[in-house]
Amino acid sequence: MQDEAGTAAIKTVELDAVLGGRAVQHRELQGHESDKFLSYFKPCIIPLEGGIASGFKKPEEEEFETRLYICRGKRVVRLKQVPFARSSLNHDDVFILDTQNKIYQFNGANSNIQERAKALEVIQFLKEKYHEGTCNVAIVDDGKLDTESDSGEFWVLFGGFAPIGKKVTSEDDVIPETTPAKLYSITDGEVKLVEGELSKGLLENNKCYLLDCGAEVFVWVGRVTQVDDRKAASQVAEDFIAGESRAKTTRITRVIQGYETNSFKSNFDSWPAGSTAPGGEEGRGKVAALLKQQGVGVKGMSKSAPVNEEVSPLVEGGGKMEVWCINGSAKTLLPKEDMGKFYSGDCYIVLYTYHSGDRKEDYFLCCWIGKDSIEEDQKMAARLANTMSNSLKGRPVQGRVFESKEPPQFIALFQPMVVLKGGLSTGYKKSIADKGLTDETYTADCVALFRISGTSVHNNKTLQVDAVPTSLNSTECFLLQSGSSIFTWHGNQSTYEQQQLAAKVAEFLKPGVALKHAKEGTESSAFWFALGGKQSYTSKKSSFETVRDPHLFTFSLNKVYISVVQVEEVYNFSQDDLLTEDILILDTHAEVFVWVGQSVDTKEKQNVFEIGQKYIDMAACLEGLSPNVPLYKVTEGNEPCFFTTFFSWDSTQATVQGNSFQKKVALLFGASHAVEDKSNGNQGGSTQRASALAALSSAFNPSSAKSTLSAQDQSNGNQGGRTQRASALAALSSAFNSSSASKTSAPKPSSTSQGSQRAAAVAALSSVLTAEKKKQSPDASPTKSTGSTPAITSPPSEAKSEVDPSEGEDSQEVAEAKETDVVSETNGEDSEPKQEIEQDENGSGSTQSTFSYDQLKAKSENPVTGIDFKRREAYLSDEEFQTVFRMAKEAFYKLPKWKQDIQKKKVDLF
Repeated sequence: MQDEAGTAAIKTVELDAVLGGRAVQHRELQGHESDKFLSYFKPCIIPLEGGIASGFKKPEEEEFETRLYICRGKRVVRLKQVPFARSSLNHDDVFILDTQNKIYQFNGANSNIQERAKALEVIQFLKEKYHEGTCNVAIVDDGKLDTESDSGEFWVLFGGFAPIGKKVTSEDDVIPETTPAKLYSITDGEVKLVEGELSKGLLENNKCYLLDCGAEVFVWVGRVTQVDDRKAASQVAEDFIAGESRAKTTRITRVIQGYETNSFKSNFDSWPAGSTAPGGEEGRGKVAALLKQQGVGVKGMSKSAPVNEEVSPLVEGGGKMEVWCINGSAKTLLPKEDMGKFYSGDCYIVLYTYHSGDRKEDYFLCCWIGKDSIEEDQKMAARLANTMSNSLKGRPVQGRVFESKEPPQFIALFQPMVVLKGGLSTGYKKSIADKGLTDETYTADCVALFRISGTSVHNNKTLQVDAVPTSLNSTECFLLQSGSSIFTWHGNQSTYEQQQLAAKVAEFLKPGVALKHAKEGTESSAFWFALGGKQSYTSKKSSFETVRDPHLFTFSLNKVYISVVQVEEVYNFSQDDLLTEDILILDTHAEVFVWVGQSVDTKEKQNVFEIGQKYIDMAACLEGLSPNVPLYKVTEGNEPCFFTTFFSWDSTQATVQGNSFQKKVALLFGASHAVEDKSNGNQGGSTQRASALAALSSAFNPSSAKSTLSAQDQSNGNQGGRTQRASALAALSSAFNSSSASKTSAPKPSSTSQGSQRAAAVAALSSVLTAEKKKQSPDASPTKSTGSTPAITSPPSEAKSEVDPSEGEDSQEVAEAKETDVVSETNGEDSEPKQEIEQDENGSGSTQSTFSYDQLKAKSENPVTGIDFKRREAYLSDEEFQTVFRMAKEAFYKLPKWKQDIQKKKVDLF
């Protein structure tokens, strides 16, 4: 195996050399894969035994085998099969038990909310891949023995309920510590420590180096090193880890000079910006050529797209615009005719209120910071904007925009947008006077030159420039204001759109003014006189930045050094990675968004812009990000179109309430599955109660458990015994008093029947607690209950048990919200009696009454009343159902719930 690993490393170097020698190389070990590697295989990797042509036993088709997995990871999943035994379970992890007819998820009492949610994605994957999407799914909570549901059935599979042991730390749980970086040079297969502070100057381009960071080891390869040296360096890294007795999880990453990763550069005290080597397209072209030979589509691989080819979606038009100018501690509302005029010495607050789709009012709230504005006005603008956001319950998308870095969606709000010299605020005027500078603030009768370079609504910003001939450019249009006259100057290479915009800006600045046209080369003497005389000027087009791939990061502060930002990239991100308990940063290079989940701590929500600024400061050093990049705060449920465009966005997913786990349950299995169905609670009651007594007996008599119970489990059997018995009694009480546990439509049993059941329960419990220890057969095969079992046994109303201790402040609100949802689902959407729906065993529905498709639609002009609005489709006739859904009712109800919901949304029956 070691030989194969070494060969793989060498072949990787050879392949990289063929492709241009610029790729970052990673070494991955089974069971200890990096997050980036796992992100390419969502939702998880399920390793199979055997190998390919290597002497190992090959995987063979076998009969279905019940498997127990441990599931770890918040965003990428590490799935590991463990022995199918009670001793494998613990209170800290999430487990998946995959049986032939049902998949169980066991949530340890101390397990992470987000890991529980991710495990549901794995279950959905297992269900579709290995069960043809037809098996049932059950969720079992640690410490909750509900014998009338799937939890009792789950424990029967393990030989009955019994205490589970504490988590045993294994090699998989060891997380290597990040240590201060040490640099070693590699010469003739030997490593030698490089003394001194780490700086880029220590790295020579004809050598290879090893950078040891503890949890990760980097191999740095100089550009002029030979292939043989690169191969040897990779082997040295392997030997270095083995010699240092490092954990298996230690990562090895190889980087080439000029293409270093941020995680590598961040270990150096100084790393000059702009030191990336040119020629990246050469390597990309070689990859494209190789893939083309293999018949793989390579469209868009060979060239970088200029930024103006793709425009982010703009906010919906027709909204209400309000603009305030900051002056001291107050803000002044601008009249409508001045909206769009921005002075470089001032700060402004812009509030745009609009409607997005079916949602209620949305808000875009921005501070615009002029490049010459004073710090006091900048702080006041931020403070007043925060106050406005809070008054709107934190719903607005809140942004900070600097002059010259305005994003398309901001510019598009103003038709046109004109940036003027100088400022009107008292603070700016005082600052100019204190510095002894000339006040160049624009006035209606001064000499002023305006550059017009935009071509459409998203970039048609007009900027006042110095009124000198050298400001002109043949590729653009200009306006020259001189006294009461305005000249329009059209460069020979300017576009028709720019020429139209020039006339529009002139009308905006001086309504009704008569324009004097001057085409390049035909200017009048009056034109040149206003500019101080004719001089040469440029005819070069403005260069655009290239589009860069967006990156998503999790954010945290160093526990020791509070001011130190720690970010971790979420690779191959999707909407599922926006977890409601987290703050995430989306960096598109043109803009930075700080996304705030609903369940984030209130104190952290107040520091969003500080978090964003810390990230920008760090990225400016490592990535060359502009310090003045637009920064936004986006709250969950209020995401604007120019944020969601970077995701495959599902608006339904964004509006589901609850913590990560509750959201995932509702999305995958539907809201109706999130609550346990007790309507059939009395069917098979005697069998279920017998199972409960058997499970309880097993709990109080550990010696009667399976013979496979480990010594450790037995040693822990008496720990917390009283608590366990109390829990068991509570569970038993719940089982025998189902009428008080939930509302059910089933008829209540007679009082005589209740009395006999309770008497039997007391007698059985007494027998359990007082009987001598009698050995029972440990090999008795468990039998499944034949009673009806619900799909999900973890109701959202028990939200408290799903929330980590650190999330306590928000857990109560989440729980109350979910309880409200449960009540609303029970009571329906109106007070009228609903038409009854009879359901067969496949879940399909037939109604006593049918209605037309037009009446049943959610947006019907003549809506029907008195029906179950969550099952609108059930009231269609068979013929109309076939026409609307293009399938029969029977086929429709065999689909998974989430697929049914998608179909219903398409035809407005959701």
